[in-house]
Amino acid sequence: MLNAKTIEIVKKTAPVLKEHSHQIGKRFYELLFRTAPELMNIFNQTNQKKGIQQEALGYVVYAAGEYITDLGALTPVIRRINEKHRAIGIRADQYPIVGETLLQAVKDVLGDAATQEILDAWGQAYEYIANLFIQMEGELYEETEKQAGGWSGYRRFIVDKREKETKEVTSFYLKPEDGKAIASYRAGQYLTLKAEIPGESYTHIRHYSLSDAPGKDYYRISVKREGALSNDPEGIVSHYLHDQVQIGDALLFSAPAGDFVLSADEFPIVFISGGIGITPLLSMLNDVVKRQPQRMVYFIHATKNSETHAFQSHLAELAQSNSHVKSYVCYTAPTQDDLVSHRFDKAGHIDLDMLLSIKPDEPARYYLCGSIPFMEDILKQLSELNVPKDHVQYESFSPIAMLDEE
Repeated sequence: MLNAKTIEIVKKTAPVLKEHSHQIGKRFYELLFRTAPELMNIFNQTNQKKGIQQEALGYVVYAAGEYITDLGALTPVIRRINEKHRAIGIRADQYPIVGETLLQAVKDVLGDAATQEILDAWGQAYEYIANLFIQMEGELYEETEKQAGGWSGYRRFIVDKREKETKEVTSFYLKPEDGKAIASYRAGQYLTLKAEIPGESYTHIRHYSLSDAPGKDYYRISVKREGALSNDPEGIVSHYLHDQVQIGDALLFSAPAGDFVLSADEFPIVFISGGIGITPLLSMLNDVVKRQPQRMVYFIHATKNSETHAFQSHLAELAQSNSHVKSYVCYTAPTQDDLVSHRFDKAGHIDLDMLLSIKPDEPARYYLCGSIPFMEDILKQLSELNVPKDHVQYESFSPIAMLDEE
């Protein structure tokens, strides 16, 4: 346990680290990759270029200091980090080098303000938190490996089928090369791909939501081909999957992981997705229709138009064949054909009026997935509708785990 003096120093200096979080994060990764270049095989280099990884690190460091005496308040963040660490294979023996590098980054950025007393206090706090993470992740590794069809590390899967959903989205059906059973999963979880791309110096690790209900003899991921936007680099791995990976090719995956899963109760469900954020929610929807056909479901999906609308036929068929499923479509830029054929319910963005007209009268569970700006906007609207925070869950395809931390 940490002593009172250490706790006092950490809590007092946490706001200072938050103020310099981006510089600390940037310096940390510079030092880490110089000291242990093999770790570039683990960290998402695209997120590094965007600065997202650095921002996420800064948030976690600040939050750990702020809540050092009440880490239970950070349970959602900790659980999400543990799941991702298990999925990518973080080991206990990697924690010390990360701690040493983090302290050096703090010292480099803060200069003389980072006294030895402050560095010692944060070193003790890091060791305390690292030991907690190691214990929790160890339990996850054991649980994952021992479950029926489970495995440790990465397992080879063969692409059994490719299916084009839109011009930008392709589904990949995956079966284990060894022909043995595969682990089940909870709807909303993801697979983690370790991509060994020809011409790339390092492996690339990516998380892809499972886009179908569990209980099959295959896994399905549905991947959007990510193009370059403004100053952001194009999606190296998504381009590799779309352009190079064919039926019969082998890919490496770790066992399903993730904390974005359905509640076990009977509350009505409101799914709200933006773009490729439809994938985990589709898995949830397929699972609910199979296991809880009487549970009321409202599915709201926003995308550019019918040309980018993945799984539109599947959703329409589910809504038509199941009276407990209501589907709503929002096109931000409908085509002329969309306007003529009335393929959507609203032009423009999901707004408060739309949510108010769909929102169930009784308490409901809300599940969100999409870009950070999309979900921030939806969260704000749900707050205005007085939806309790503990009735809202979301998945972001980003290392930044919490959107409404402030």
